[in-house]
Amino acid sequence: MELVIGTKRWSTWSMRPWLALKRAGLPFTETLVELRQENNVSADRIRAHSPSGLVPVLKDGDLVVWDSLAICEYAAEKAPSLWPTDAAARALARAAAAEMHSGFASLRGECPMALDEPVRTAEVSEATAANLRRLVALWGGMLSRFGGPYLAGDWSIADAFFTPVATRVRTYGVRLSDYGDDGACGAYVARLLETPEFLQWEREALAEAG
Repeated sequence: MELVIGTKRWSTWSMRPWLALKRAGLPFTETLVELRQENNVSADRIRAHSPSGLVPVLKDGDLVVWDSLAICEYAAEKAPSLWPTDAAARALARAAAAEMHSGFASLRGECPMALDEPVRTAEVSEATAANLRRLVALWGGMLSRFGGPYLAGDWSIADAFFTPVATRVRTYGVRLSDYGDDGACGAYVARLLETPEFLQWEREALAEAG
């Protein structure tokens, strides 16, 4: 399999399936397209791989899968451990991943992932504050229900989807206690940022930044 991804410092959507494939131990090569190049160079390079004109893209023989969640689901067909075995945990993990896939627009827009930038304290809008309150409620509810250490017990695709969010919490100095966290969500963020897969991604992201 070949995974086509964008710049590791910025591409949250690329990170998610990359983490899932790594965690599952599925062999793949990666092709990196540098984003934010002038004169549409990035867009032209991506279109050579992706029917949607977006990254990530997974190629497996003549199959081309061009959406991050769809790529993760395809990986789970090969490595079922990427979703919980318990039906309820699996359903809620899928719901959490889908909510991240389609929601939290204000947080994503106002606090973009930037792995090469220093930690700082940022003021956030009310829309982003609402996203953070929902995030704490979602994480806290699942951690309480399933007992951790990850959202549905063992690490799953849902955790891959929230790892880029954990980097935002760190980069922008977000105090989750301001949004209702009793400490469980902050500990969860720390766990996500300590996984071997994320640490490898981060090392490579910082290396590409020079």
